[in-house]
Amino acid sequence: MTDTRYEKLEQLGTDTPLPDNPETADLERVANPCDAPYMVRFACPEFTSICPVTSAPDFAHLVIDYVPRDWIVESKSLKLYLGAFRNHGAFHEACTTMIGQRLVKELDPVWLRIGGYWYPRGGIPIDVFYATGEPPAGVWIPEQGVAPYRGRG
Repeated sequence: MTDTRYEKLEQLGTDTPLPDNPETADLERVANPCDAPYMVRFACPEFTSICPVTSAPDFAHLVIDYVPRDWIVESKSLKLYLGAFRNHGAFHEACTTMIGQRLVKELDPVWLRIGGYWYPRGGIPIDVFYATGEPPAGVWIPEQGVAPYRGRG
């Protein structure tokens, strides 16, 4: 028997191509199944985008943490959305904040933060962080656990 709560999901369980770009990618959501406050974490250690000037590839380890209100993001649609950045030209700061702001728009979470830990290009790693404010009291919020880049030192 099919659960009618999930009838509006169009990507999960289907052969869904990678979106052409993040602006047109569909982020799907489902009702929050829990009534207690909790945190959700998504880690994407192989995120890629391209430099808008040189078209060279950029790589990052993204960590997305959020405390849901009424909605949670459907994970396959999130994976496809993040994959849509593969051919998207934007600076590290724009990619990281764009993802955080899109999730806030779609989910209206109690709280969200994203850490973009970008691998060095030109000898300088760039880490970008975005948050909607202070984390809520009473919810365990662990560190993101991504070690700072140390190179050979």
